Amino acid sequence: MSWLAVLRVYWAGATVVLAQLLRRLRGGFPEPVFSPQPGRVAIVTGGTDGIGLATAKRLAGLGMHVIVAGNNASRAQAAVREIRKETCNDQVEFLYCDLASLRSVRAFADAFKAKGVPLHVLVNNAGVMMVPERRTQDGFEEHFGLNYLAHFLLTNLLLDTLTASAAPGRRARVVTVSSATHYVGEVNMDDLQGRAGYSAHGAYAQSKLALVLFTYHLQHLLDARGGRVTANAVDPGVVDTDLYRHVFWGRGVLKRLLAWMAFKTPDEGAWTSVMAAVSPALEGVGGRYLRDGEDAASLRVSYDRGLQARLWARSCRLVGVPDVTPEVMAA
Repeated sequence: MSWLAVLRVYWAGATVVLAQLLRRLRGGFPEPVFSPQPGRVAIVTGGTDGIGLATAKRLAGLGMHVIVAGNNASRAQAAVREIRKETCNDQVEFLYCDLASLRSVRAFADAFKAKGVPLHVLVNNAGVMMVPERRTQDGFEEHFGLNYLAHFLLTNLLLDTLTASAAPGRRARVVTVSSATHYVGEVNMDDLQGRAGYSAHGAYAQSKLALVLFTYHLQHLLDARGGRVTANAVDPGVVDTDLYRHVFWGRGVLKRLLAWMAFKTPDEGAWTSVMAAVSPALEGVGGRYLRDGEDAASLRVSYDRGLQARLWARSCRLVGVPDVTPEVMAA
């Protein structure tokens, strides 16, 4: 275990918790209001619980056709029933997708396309947090493979559908959930798999930084292609969910003591994702890092165009998709 990585991650978390506590004391996180979104289709990965379930429920409540992507069929069907009941929206359904398997990601994309429906919003929400060292079915370190690479592949596979679904004055949107932990992350291009010395904290932070780098480079490509789709990264804050079951026991104790006041509820954590998905104020706006409903600065290195391009190229090779960066940027 790298104690430096542990301390950096917990320092980042403590900073966010303190900020949230102060905001709670000043009035909290007011619920935003958005206009109905009938006729629009959204995919939410990890939409069976936590922030993902809250996001799916809010989008369904706005009248969207919502596809819940998850790898637990019984939990997903229960989530679908819950969303339908609470929103009175029957256009909510489940499609199986195991993000720990690139084959499953490809099968999900094929199954969605076979439906013949448009896609207006893709919410890359699912993730694991500080899990013990283990590998995905494709042999990738789990944080890097599931949190980042699977969403990288999914977005690339669905980009043509997103582009085709856009309309004049109404672009399609990619919303990717990162974390304040990205501020203490490092992307080691020589050891993306963490083989030199595994740290669950460092691996988690790296995956969240990779998602920001991915979002920015994706937006550069989208702009060069004509801008029919926008991509933004969102920071939900520190939210009271089950993701913390793998953290250091002492933080678990603090979570139980502070969650009621200093942590966001899943609904509050989902609001920035929903805003990025539907807000008119973000029409045509991409390449942003959004926190608490506002544009925020991400880690300085995340704006490094060279690092963005190198990570994108490596990711293309790892998941087996062509890197169109040279031809798109030269056009």
